[in-house]
Amino acid sequence: MIIPEEGSLLLVNKPKSWTSFDVVNKLRYLLKIKKIGHAGTLDPLAKGLLLIGVGKYTKKLESLQGLDKTYEGIIEIGKTTPSFDLETPFDSFSDYAHVTPKAIAAAVEALTGELDQMPPIYSAIKLNGQRAYKSARKNEIIELKSRKIQVYKFEITQVHLPEIHFRVVCSKGTYIRSLAKDLGEQLGVGGYLKELVRTHVGNYKLENALQIEQLIDQINLENESN
Repeated sequence: MIIPEEGSLLLVNKPKSWTSFDVVNKLRYLLKIKKIGHAGTLDPLAKGLLLIGVGKYTKKLESLQGLDKTYEGIIEIGKTTPSFDLETPFDSFSDYAHVTPKAIAAAVEALTGELDQMPPIYSAIKLNGQRAYKSARKNEIIELKSRKIQVYKFEITQVHLPEIHFRVVCSKGTYIRSLAKDLGEQLGVGGYLKELVRTHVGNYKLENALQIEQLIDQINLENESN
């Protein structure tokens, strides 16, 4: 892939189980370029839109990181995990039979707008020079600070208890895993994030992104023809 002098922006559909760094590292190796980065981490268990800046375009990544993001996914209530997703085993179980649509609507309303959100301890936030998730995996005591975030829209698209399907439009720095945990707490039964897809970053859309395999094939084809 020939990178223009001004650099380029790649829209990648990050696969599940890949870290955002895995995607950057793979493209760095294939493109044989040092200047490459992404505009906003996606958790390994999440899928969806990842913006990759290549060459001089990396200078624009910081402004892209501030764009609003849209996610779709599934929250499962009645169970919790330490990581608020499926990275860690379940550590509690609760009966959710009494949860009503009215209760779900009230919980969603309480979690819309400006919020003080506590990030997961299993996150890439740096604490004393070390990523929080590394300390969490060693069972070290971690004290993270809450952050001001904005949840502009929190829509429930389907309910098939214990699964609640949702769509969220939110600001930079929002942890959807924490939102899932908070929803479960609002309902009094606990909850965790079962599935997540990032569909938009600002006006950039997942439907315009390439699968990582497509990018690899395209780059390999160009390398062979040069």
